[in-house]
Amino acid sequence: MDKNKIEKLIAEILKEIGEDPDRDGLKDTPRRVAKSYEKLFGGYKKDSKELVTEFEGEDYDEMIICKDIDFYSTCEHHMLPFFGKAHVGYLPNKKIIGISKLPRIVEIFARRMQNQERLTMQVARSIDKLLNPKGVGIVIEAQHLCMMCRGVEKQNTVITTSSFTKAFRTSEKTRSEFLKLIG
Repeated sequence: MDKNKIEKLIAEILKEIGEDPDRDGLKDTPRRVAKSYEKLFGGYKKDSKELVTEFEGEDYDEMIICKDIDFYSTCEHHMLPFFGKAHVGYLPNKKIIGISKLPRIVEIFARRMQNQERLTMQVARSIDKLLNPKGVGIVIEAQHLCMMCRGVEKQNTVITTSSFTKAFRTSEKTRSEFLKLIG
């Protein structure tokens, strides 16, 4: 990411919307935006394979769930934030993952230009590929500023997406258990 180039482009955007990028309140805005983009879009520099701690040979074979994972992302259509909670579950197949890694996987994919549907699938596919579990279930609930402050302007709308693999997709019992446990 070229922060200097981003700063120049943000200054140009400010001019185009009728602002003076040299006025007191905006002098440092291009620099601050460029710096914030490092965090907001830091997921492009990360690979879920690199952060995962796997524990093989574990006999645990019941559902593992990490719910209410707060996340922030950026809508690729309007470049406005969307945010919410992700609920991630899987059925181990002789491997478990370090529990802090589930939120980190969500974070990697959320910190990219995104749409909620793709984010949901990417998290599920990543866990499925990393662990080869008996199944993965993901539910994401989010609010989108592109719906709240422009367009339809609905303040309390929550979008829910899900992605299920293997046993979570084929077994109604497994899927129901997961949905019940995430509440």
